[in-house]
Amino acid sequence: MPTPTKGPRLGGGPAHERLMLANLATSLFEHDRITTTEAKAKRLRPLAERMITFAKRGDLHARRRVLTVVRDKGVVHRLFVEIAPDMAERQGGYTRITKIGARKGDNAPMAVIELVREPVAKKATVKEAEAATRRASRDSQPAVPVETAEPVEAPEAVETETVEPVATPEAEAPEAPVEDQPTTQAADAATDSTTEAKGDA
Repeated sequence: MPTPTKGPRLGGGPAHERLMLANLATSLFEHDRITTTEAKAKRLRPLAERMITFAKRGDLHARRRVLTVVRDKGVVHRLFVEIAPDMAERQGGYTRITKIGARKGDNAPMAVIELVREPVAKKATVKEAEAATRRASRDSQPAVPVETAEPVEAPEAVETETVEPVATPEAEAPEAPVEDQPTTQAADAATDSTTEAKGDA
């Protein structure tokens, strides 16, 4: 047995409550908006949205499921042919409840429940913006990873180059011939001077 909903029932019993909600749903789908108490509007909302979900499905089984609640075939036809195509782009939130003033006789809080049949323009705009952002990121994306990949390799090469000049054997190798050259020049100068000295003698 399903768990009963919390709070007082709308009618005298569960069967009466089901009939009241069925009549409210029929009127909502027939007129697109109805004025009722807040409690009835809040209890009607999940039922109406489930019926719209069945109508969006559109097959014979869904139509028979809706006919178990909404007995008027003309209203069911309108729900499947007119209302469901308007809700095709909408993923939920098919109804809107707006609170209005209290009822004059018994001061009951009243509300207007209506079908949201406006086209979903914001989501289309958001999708276009997201698509443009994706295109821009795709255009710049191939160049960015290649550029970032090259500098990552370059510092490693620089680090190995900086390590190589610090090594002492390589540093001494170019200096050694330079030191050898002055010694040979000094030796040549010494031989010249000795030759001149011998010549003078």
